[in-house]
Amino acid sequence: MLYRNTSNTEETEDLEKYFQKKAEGVYLPFSNDTFKKFDVKRGLRNDDGTGVTAGLTSVGSVKGYIMKDGVKTPVEGELRYRGYSLADIVKSCENDRRFGFEEVAYLLLLGQLPNKESLEKFSALIGKMRPLPDGFAEDMILKAPSGNIMNKLARSVLASYSYDPNPDDISPSNLIRQSVELIARLPVMAAYGYEAKKHYYDGKSLILHRPQENLSTAENLLYMIRPDNKYTKEEAEMLDVMLMIHAEHGGGNNSAFTARVVSSSGTDTYSAIAAAIGSLKGPRHGGANAKVMAMMANIEENVDNWEDRDEVAQYIEKILRKEAFDGSGLVYGMGHAIYTLSDPRAVLLKEKAQLLAERNPEFLKEYRLYNLIEELTPEVFLKIKGSNKPMCANVDLYAGFVYKMLGIPEPMYTPLFAISRVVGWCAHRLEEVLGCSRIIRPAYKWIITNKDYVDLNDR
Repeated sequence: MLYRNTSNTEETEDLEKYFQKKAEGVYLPFSNDTFKKFDVKRGLRNDDGTGVTAGLTSVGSVKGYIMKDGVKTPVEGELRYRGYSLADIVKSCENDRRFGFEEVAYLLLLGQLPNKESLEKFSALIGKMRPLPDGFAEDMILKAPSGNIMNKLARSVLASYSYDPNPDDISPSNLIRQSVELIARLPVMAAYGYEAKKHYYDGKSLILHRPQENLSTAENLLYMIRPDNKYTKEEAEMLDVMLMIHAEHGGGNNSAFTARVVSSSGTDTYSAIAAAIGSLKGPRHGGANAKVMAMMANIEENVDNWEDRDEVAQYIEKILRKEAFDGSGLVYGMGHAIYTLSDPRAVLLKEKAQLLAERNPEFLKEYRLYNLIEELTPEVFLKIKGSNKPMCANVDLYAGFVYKMLGIPEPMYTPLFAISRVVGWCAHRLEEVLGCSRIIRPAYKWIITNKDYVDLNDR
């Protein structure tokens, strides 16, 4: 409400209605024709779905199509970190039964694969940096809990400015130092934020575990969010793959671009990373995994036979017609701005989902429903929309389901995304600050006529 301190509630509500009515005729959605009339790339997307080139990067590469003679041709999706295939990195770590997130963080931040000695030193540094500053947990997290962990995470990052002896220095060494500290501490901030939320909002016991220096990031996360600290090696390895998959996705994704835009102004690291977290929180970005879980719960509740193709297809049709779920007409977890034939992250996660479901038979039926949604949605989309453009499952379709099978609480789904993606954000910030050195300032088209000012007494 506006004017929350106003004692007269009736008067407050009248004021709110008055201002809401005044605003109704001002903030109207622009039509697609208006954007086309002024040749504006809505959402920084070209008419053919390709992105408007806004910068250069050597951090991450996202490939979902090729352009040949001006024609967009779908291809299998590919994601590369500093030139290396993510799939190859994940496969190597799985073959060796070793944790790979720290290796990915080193690669993205420093631009090269570490040797064993360098990786050990880097992992040890992350372990040593995990503890929060003295008083931070009590003063910045427990005294100001939030019902949304992403909100608490952003505020915790901003608060870190006050605990940094050199927060505004944008020299390479200081930026690297701040980046490693954030990579180390975000899991602790998220875990404590979750525990505070459980205690103050859900009435549960408050349990805070100290971060463990000698564990991998994935192991430490499970150690901190489980009351008994217990986890299996297989669970930690599965979570480690999730962290590797989410660490980076090119400079054009909304949160990385946000980090770059804010960084281009010359501001501090904490302001830039907090802004990126705010972007990731949105349901059109990192928050989409929660939307998928809510949608799937809705489908499971309203479809009697999860294995009946016709019944499942009919309900997908209702969703697309805005007659079911949230009325948006979107099948969350399907389709992507860049990937066409496949999302390499979704391919990896689907394999993990199948593996977990086979180990836990109670999830097999649900896993098959996810598969059916992935298979049927393009067919139903063609029927309803008349469009046969390639549509693949994106990373969000299976991400939440994998977290669910790992026993991770839903409020932590998107924060886990942030815990991983902070690596990419920091790498893009370094590239923007040190390699671009120009504030990002696009143009907006002025579309109303100028007016003469009217004196207050004459209105």
